Amino acid sequence: MLYAILCYAHEETVFAWSKEEEASVMERLHAVQEPLAKAGKLGPVGRLMPTTAATTVRKGKDEPLVLDGPFAETKEVLLGFYTAEFDSLDEAIAFSKDLSAVNPGSSSYEIRPFYVFHPNEIKAAEGGSS
Repeated sequence: MLYAILCYAHEETVFAWSKEEEASVMERLHAVQEPLAKAGKLGPVGRLMPTTAATTVRKGKDEPLVLDGPFAETKEVLLGFYTAEFDSLDEAIAFSKDLSAVNPGSSSYEIRPFYVFHPNEIKAAEGGSS
């Protein structure tokens, strides 16, 4: 089943890391990711820019409203994501625990099965509805 693992953390901490701290964290995260990548099960991995770079389009009364920022009511924000193929939720949880173990500071990982939609083709995760 295809899973998205969404990474949440305090962005003021993450974006304050020195180049050395950043390199160290990325090296440890790469070590956790490497076995999945070698098995061909790791999809795109990304880190989002800070929320100060975000724009939100919200449905308005007449026209959509374009607003600066993400407007999330939380101290932790979505910083990035992984996509990976796991045989079970337990495997996705184990991978997320490994990521958490090497990532300093406060962070959480939300795990969700998901669908990939392509023009003219839909690959749905098992047990999902269309």
